[in-house]
Amino acid sequence: MKGVISVKPGYAGGTIKNPGYKEVCTGRTGHAEVARVVFDETQVSFAELLEVFFFIHDPTTLNRQGGDVGTQYRSVVFYHSEEQKELTEMYIMRLNNEEVWENPIVTEVSPINMYFEAEDYHHNYLENNPENPYCQSVVRPKVDKFKKVFSQQLKEQ
Repeated sequence: MKGVISVKPGYAGGTIKNPGYKEVCTGRTGHAEVARVVFDETQVSFAELLEVFFFIHDPTTLNRQGGDVGTQYRSVVFYHSEEQKELTEMYIMRLNNEEVWENPIVTEVSPINMYFEAEDYHHNYLENNPENPYCQSVVRPKVDKFKKVFSQQLKEQ
C-alpha cells in the first residue's frame, strides 16, 4: 500500500519477553499475533490503515479469526498515541452505529506495551508458502479482496 514502509509479523500484548510461536499458541502468554506496520503519514493516514484493518478481517468474533481460536487470534489495535486511540475508538463507534457488521465489534484497543518480531519463517509467509492449504484458503482470498477493493492505494510494482 502506498505509504507503508514495512509490515512485520510479531507478537504484542503479552506478559513475557521474547515469546516464540509455540509459546504464544498456547494462549497463556497474553500475546496476540500482530502485524507491525510502519508508515509515512505524509502518504497514508492512520485512518486509512484502520479502514483496511477493519475491512480485511472479522472484528466481531471474540478471540477468533476463521478457524483460528484463542486469545492470540483476538482482533486488536495496539496504539502508539492518544490520537491513534481516539481515532480507533471513533472508527469502531461509527462502524457499530452504521451496523456495518451484523454483530458488534469486539476489537480490543490497547496501548502498545512490547512488540517482539516473529521468527523468520513467519515473514512473507504467503510468498514463501503459496501452496500451503491455509494460504490458499484463507490468506490468498484476503489478499485478493484487499487488492480489488484498495487497488487505487496500491504501490506500483
